Amino acid sequence: MRVSCPDVKFAKMVITQYGGPDGELSASLRYLNQRYSMPFNKAKALLTDIGTEELAHMEMIAALVYKLIQGADCEDFKAAGWEGQYVQHDHGLFWTDANGVPWTAKYIAALGDPITDLTEDMAAEQKARTTYEHLIECTDDPCVKDTLRFLWEREVVHFQRFGEMLNEVNEYMGKCHIWNGHKFEKK
Repeated sequence: MRVSCPDVKFAKMVITQYGGPDGELSASLRYLNQRYSMPFNKAKALLTDIGTEELAHMEMIAALVYKLIQGADCEDFKAAGWEGQYVQHDHGLFWTDANGVPWTAKYIAALGDPITDLTEDMAAEQKARTTYEHLIECTDDPCVKDTLRFLWEREVVHFQRFGEMLNEVNEYMGKCHIWNGHKFEKK
């Protein structure tokens, strides 16, 4: 991972993919939690795999932010309007969005219904994809754009995998008629 030059102002924007509502921490925790209510092992494995990959993406975002703030001092953070970050954390990262709002478990949805949860997961991937598109628009650094494009591509792939699994779960539940102790009547 490379950056052409430090950019504290852009780091303040990128931090939203670390601890914002549509960021990598939220995605990872959502998927790793939802896997337990999936009706068969293939669905559980998909959520485990993507949830684990999202943790790796969080690490990539952290590395990117660290490179963007490398060598920055208090004046640089103040010029970027991110002095609260410097005062409370210096160069240490904290899970916040671009406005400094701390991460909260309210960002995570898990209803225990596999169809609902997979649909939520698809929406989460689309929100992350859109956020990456906005971030790509906000930087001129070609190195940073490369990293953000890679992460954007992974959001697209995750959306596709969740859509495929949603189809399989719908088919499975249509044949099974029973889910989590509840009987469903076919119409």
